[in-house]
Amino acid sequence: MADRDDHRHMARALRLAERGLYTTDPNPRVGALVVKDGVVVGEGFHHRAGEPHAEPLALSQAGEKARGATVYVSLEPCSHQGRTPPCADALIRAGVARVVAAMQDPNPLVAGRGLQRLREAGVSVECGLLEEQAQQLNPGFIKRMERGLPFVRCKMAMSLDGRTAMASGESQWITGPEARRDVQFFRARSSAILTGIGTVLADDPSLNVRLVAEELHDLGPDYPVRQPMRVVLDSGLAMPPGAKLLTLAGETMIFCNRLDETKAEPLRRAGALIESMGDDADRVDLEKSLRRLAELAINEVWVETGPTLAGALLAAGLVDELILYVAPHLMGDGARGLFHLPGLSRMADRIELDIIDARSLGRDLRLRARIKAS
Repeated sequence: MADRDDHRHMARALRLAERGLYTTDPNPRVGALVVKDGVVVGEGFHHRAGEPHAEPLALSQAGEKARGATVYVSLEPCSHQGRTPPCADALIRAGVARVVAAMQDPNPLVAGRGLQRLREAGVSVECGLLEEQAQQLNPGFIKRMERGLPFVRCKMAMSLDGRTAMASGESQWITGPEARRDVQFFRARSSAILTGIGTVLADDPSLNVRLVAEELHDLGPDYPVRQPMRVVLDSGLAMPPGAKLLTLAGETMIFCNRLDETKAEPLRRAGALIESMGDDADRVDLEKSLRRLAELAINEVWVETGPTLAGALLAAGLVDELILYVAPHLMGDGARGLFHLPGLSRMADRIELDIIDARSLGRDLRLRARIKAS
């Protein structure tokens, strides 16, 4: 039975895990704490894929004091040999007496096996403390492991009357600098940034992270800013080879409908990766594209696009969360709307949302909303 100290120590493990928010991708963010006789003797968090996991780092700091101690970890210790040795074995060798995990690892290679290995070695094991908070740290990793899809956040900036651009297409800038800076942090935690060819042709966006490492973490110069993959849905390969996003650091993936090598070759020379994700309606298959991204170990997708693609993703049930930046001005009836959602003719057709967070950013308001389950 978890007591107040257990909750306090697990909360610290979760805060440690959050320090890897911008660096661990595609691995989950994990923190660990070693406690002996009520005193924290070691702590650690996973920094980057290929480097030690949270548990070995915490054990190394604890040294001999780990024997007979309790270890709090935000995710079940791994039980398989990957790029690093199994953490469950490290805990057993260290002689810990008890392991408290916030949640079971959804990775089929682990999925309870780490906890079972500890039990078989005589370690007392508990799981489920602050589980919901632990899940919130790794929504993309969990969804990719359980459903073969990334976690999708769709960002939209709008006026108070729900408009995203003037009739001419002019949209810079709807929101203020504080909201635009906030977007950079969401980009930085994402594995990929997705848009449509219409946005590329209209705005020639960069779709990169424009923050320095010191703004994201305290891990030092060996951990530069990680640029998410840029993904463009471009059914007919209309992308100009000179598009800005092809000139920047990081990968650019283009998903097309039917692969036309004549159009593809100059884009490949410009550095693009191209794959066909067509469907029977001469469009890029949205779900197939997202499943392909999951196969490429993409955990979290940040969508920045216009109302047509945003509406199509929403109507297809492929959006998990909406990030809405609302500016305190009105743009009028002739301006462009937030989502293109044809077919919603009755109140019963509405797409229900749960507002999970609302906060002010300068003069603007940021709303975070989850799509409500039917």
